Amino acid sequence: MPEMPFILSTLTFLPLIGAFVLMCLPRPNDLPEHGHDDGDAHATHAPEKAPFDANRQLVNGVAFVFVLVNLLLSILLFVNFDSSLFSAPGRNMQFTEKIDWISLGGAHIQYHMGIDGVSLLLILLTTFLMTLCVVFSFNIKTRLKEFMVFLLMLETGMLGVFCALDLVLFYVFWEAMLIPMYFLIGIFGHERRVYAAIKFFLFTFAGSVLMLVAIVVVYNAAGTFDVVQLSTATSPAAIKLHHIDPVALMWLFGAFSLAFMIKVPMFPFHTWLPDAHVEAPTAGSVILAGVMLKMGTYGFIRFCLPMFPQQALDLAPVFITLAIIGIVYGSIVAAVQPDAKKLVAYSSVAHLGFVILGIFTFTRIGMMGALVQNINHGISTPMLFFIVGMLYDRRHTREISEFGGLKKVVPMLAAMLLIATLASVAVPFFNGFVGEFPILQGTWISSTAGQWPTAIAATGMILSAVYMLWWFQRLMLGPITSVKNRHLPDLSLNEWVVLVPLVVIVFWFGLSSSFWTHRMESTVSLLVPVGSENISDELPVAYATRTERLKNESFTRSVHVPRAPAPTVMIEHPSIEPVPYKDISSSQILDKPTPAPSRARPMGDLGRKPNNRPRANAEDSSAPTAARSEVRR
Repeated sequence: MPEMPFILSTLTFLPLIGAFVLMCLPRPNDLPEHGHDDGDAHATHAPEKAPFDANRQLVNGVAFVFVLVNLLLSILLFVNFDSSLFSAPGRNMQFTEKIDWISLGGAHIQYHMGIDGVSLLLILLTTFLMTLCVVFSFNIKTRLKEFMVFLLMLETGMLGVFCALDLVLFYVFWEAMLIPMYFLIGIFGHERRVYAAIKFFLFTFAGSVLMLVAIVVVYNAAGTFDVVQLSTATSPAAIKLHHIDPVALMWLFGAFSLAFMIKVPMFPFHTWLPDAHVEAPTAGSVILAGVMLKMGTYGFIRFCLPMFPQQALDLAPVFITLAIIGIVYGSIVAAVQPDAKKLVAYSSVAHLGFVILGIFTFTRIGMMGALVQNINHGISTPMLFFIVGMLYDRRHTREISEFGGLKKVVPMLAAMLLIATLASVAVPFFNGFVGEFPILQGTWISSTAGQWPTAIAATGMILSAVYMLWWFQRLMLGPITSVKNRHLPDLSLNEWVVLVPLVVIVFWFGLSSSFWTHRMESTVSLLVPVGSENISDELPVAYATRTERLKNESFTRSVHVPRAPAPTVMIEHPSIEPVPYKDISSSQILDKPTPAPSRARPMGDLGRKPNNRPRANAEDSSAPTAARSEVRR
């Protein structure tokens, strides 16, 4: 891993510098208003070509340069990330920055930044979507400069959340990002924008205040705000934290979880989401669905599971139940929505229910599926919101009944909508499938969930096909139902630039997901170590896992394993050839022995249940030297 000092700080605060630069630029002229079907004055694109305005071009150019540079920095971060690093005490954190920040009496707050494989992909997703949002918003009608300023300030807050490794620093970024989003909805939204903005702020702020109280209690118990120390079970801080009253630990877990449940949002804390999505401008809806909702799932993975592992395991059935309710409820409600944007909003409740389901299965495949689906939802759902925004720019309405037969008029837009629809339905070869299928696998083998919860959750995939394909049919297929739809323009150059990268990522994830997922494997190994999976004992996969674990344990017991790196030694066993043994204390994996023809008991028997099975007698375990030589030959 090459040295790149302060790259995370540069990545985080560069958009904020861009926002201050934009504040100093002259204000562009507002575009003239046009007749709207619903009287909205804040559509992002004007139907006619906007008159040339040098100030508008300057504001657009400066905003684009800053978000593009940030995207390039995140790509540089992605390329130089060491996916082979495994450091349990350091939680696999890379590019770390740690400076003393605030000292108040005995409390020490540090500016501590760092990323692992999970936060790496979320950072890349954030900078990618923000670049597309700036491009899409070039022709926003009113207050263009202020709009771009709020977007750049929002990017700083979101990136800070994914990089912060100090609880107070995390809370500062967590609260800071609410302010620009509040103004994006309240100023640039639609008719009920003020109501939606206040509701969004109150819901998220209420959960955040309880999390702040929990942060204070955690510090009083552990003596530190350091997330890495609090997440490492063998550290002094984590030991102090886990020695407090179990009831208090459960309350702390609940306070953190409530903030993240509201942000996801999980049922029944989801009621703010449809209003915020419907009233927000298109770029606001894209960022809200693509990034801000991911902060809830990220919070569970970064804080709740490693800091409160036993409490998370004890309450896993509750979260699995709420996740399944959210999947089914969100899908049913989405199917009856007359508003296209609200339909996509409720679909987010269902899709993120799958992510929560995968997290709380406590299986490796379920956890990996949840992390992948977390990213996939940030690609397919923003693409749907972009297309709904494009339709709104052309007709100034989101009512599904106002459309129909658009495939004949705007064929390329219809093709893009079909790709986004199939990605959301989780059709094989599209990105949604590689996320939801492993989640269902993990749910099936999990002892916390099981077969019936898996079957109920799988109905969400069926229901998503119902409401998404029906939605596509009503929008694009059939006869043209309105004369206003006969002369709509197809995709513009600006819209091509926004949609094509999303299509590339949809198929890249669907056809070659390992390119992205192997950077998260070390994080999954820390969250769900090998041998600690919550797998049902009644399934064959549990037997195979237990066999492999006991096999490795038998070698560990029979051979002294030094704690420091040692030279390679040879192990002899009556049933196998001598094989090199690697020190598992240095995170190495035992080489699998190659069985040789022998009457001795095979190694696979070590993992079988010992009930009614006699042990091997002494003569089996001490074969003559000549016999062993014959076996080797």
